Amino acid sequence: MSRIRVAIQKSGRLSEKSLALLQNCGLQFARSKDKLFWYGQDFPVDLLLVRDDDIPRMLMDGVCELGIVGENIAREVMLDRNGGTGLDLLRKLRFGGCRLSLAVPEDSTAQAAKDLDGARIATSYPALTAHLLKEKGVTARIVELAGSVEIAPGLGTAEAIADLVSTGTTLRANHLRELEVLFESTAALYCGAGELPDDKQALLSRLLMRLDGVLHAAESKYVMLHAPRDAVQKITELLPGAEQPTLLTLEGNSERVALHAVCRETLFWEHLEALKAAGASAILVMPVEKMLA
Repeated sequence: MSRIRVAIQKSGRLSEKSLALLQNCGLQFARSKDKLFWYGQDFPVDLLLVRDDDIPRMLMDGVCELGIVGENIAREVMLDRNGGTGLDLLRKLRFGGCRLSLAVPEDSTAQAAKDLDGARIATSYPALTAHLLKEKGVTARIVELAGSVEIAPGLGTAEAIADLVSTGTTLRANHLRELEVLFESTAALYCGAGELPDDKQALLSRLLMRLDGVLHAAESKYVMLHAPRDAVQKITELLPGAEQPTLLTLEGNSERVALHAVCRETLFWEHLEALKAAGASAILVMPVEKMLA
């Protein structure tokens, strides 16, 4: 039987959520003793647990068919190795969000990327940083560092940095300020460029169907409420991202109905307040675990 291999980060900020996502798709794994290869038990998908920057290279070399990795890593490896090609992005996964940003010392006079033309910029993403700056018409001297990029200006090895930013705490701790966002990144599912054999393509299609169901369920809510029959249209319009609702007549009251609907967008308290003002009562909002369109 054909099998598909998926590479995920063995440790780090994407590791647990990548594994949880696959398990939510119904995949269960038998762990090997070295914990680097997990055999798929209920679905012919196996896991490879590796360093995140090895994932794009393994995909390009055909070691595995799929990989979950940050877009920043994938773009860096593609630009460094193949001029920006070699991988196909299948799905963005809505976790692991961060941004590659330019940052300068707090007392720097620079106000935008263009002010760094000719400057030294330290980064762990030299190919991606150079590419993005070139798109902005900025020519800089890239100083490649493997880690602790934020200390480069203080050591005098660079006038600015290009580094991943989530909260900005590390920048502030090193007396740096965020100058400009170069690239927004999230975790994504990639495959190597090129066609898969028919049997593996069929497996991939099944997996993507499950994955889409999980991703849609994560952002969807199941809403149940009671409403006057003549207010159904107004209430339906107030439900964000809802399809045509299901209506059930309430026992003993032909003027009111029970309305059930799946909302594919976030419901805030303001939505609930508007529903109540429109005549809804007994409003219940529940998470959706699995969903297939």
